[in-house]
Amino acid sequence: MNKVEDARWLAAAAALAERARPRSHPNPAVAAIVVKQGVVLGLGWTGEGGRPHAEAVALAQAGPAARGATLYVTLEPCAHRNGRGPACADLAAEAELARVVAGIEDPDPRTRGAGLEHLREAGIDAAVANDARCEASLAGYLREKDTGFPQTTLKLAMTADGFIARPDGSSKWITGEAARAHAHRERARADAILVGGGTLRADDPSLDVRLPGLEARSPERLLLTRGEAPPGWTALAHPREIAGRGFQYLLIEGGAETAETFLAAGLVDRLLLYRSPRVFGEGIPAFRNAGPDGVPKGWRLADRRTFAPDTLEIYTRGR
Repeated sequence: MNKVEDARWLAAAAALAERARPRSHPNPAVAAIVVKQGVVLGLGWTGEGGRPHAEAVALAQAGPAARGATLYVTLEPCAHRNGRGPACADLAAEAELARVVAGIEDPDPRTRGAGLEHLREAGIDAAVANDARCEASLAGYLREKDTGFPQTTLKLAMTADGFIARPDGSSKWITGEAARAHAHRERARADAILVGGGTLRADDPSLDVRLPGLEARSPERLLLTRGEAPPGWTALAHPREIAGRGFQYLLIEGGAETAETFLAAGLVDRLLLYRSPRVFGEGIPAFRNAGPDGVPKGWRLADRRTFAPDTLEIYTRGR
């Protein structure tokens, strides 16, 4: 066993899994790579709607050459059989692999530990690496399994002086084209997108993905309101109503009131703050009681990127 080599291939699998998000919904976005003597024999990621599984695709590509190879997969191969096809642990055993290295154990009680145990019973060296990059690639799936809620990202575009809209509520356009294109990419990575009633009335947003080739990845639209939602929207009276719907990744693009509601409820995992060099002087602030950096207390800057002339700051909950 070469831990450095294992980590390298798991990192590659974690990056590959991005191709499955969010189209794999309701299944997790998993990726797998079959390797023998440093040569890739097959690779795959979870298909649209959850099938085929990543391992099935990678093993099919490798064919008989998979015998004696190593399968790297971001999530423990499934062990349950539900009539939609063989379990991935069965496929891996039939392929007569030498090793299976899973990034993390599957929290699904139907598989948790059972997939790896099945492989060991078949004479395959099977292990969990507890790889941080694989865990990060499955963050939404893990959170939904643990709490019933999706991993939730709050996205706000704000001026240099901390406002998300002018006093009358108007906000088009605070950021430039490059930042807006990146925001559309974030939409394409979400199962669902949410705004409040005020944003709907003020902006009448379509909330679709308008990037060439990614239009089909527009997320399901949610509206936080005590009234009815327009056609094509799902109305939610309270943030807690999101639980149990199977969403793994939620993007909030609502206004200050919606942002405050989710922050106060402790339901936000990430902040995406697109900061423009523009100055309003007065308007609707992004956050109440923000610190000197314009961000609520308890958040840690994880990354900063430039989309000239704007800057994106990514925050996660501080530890």
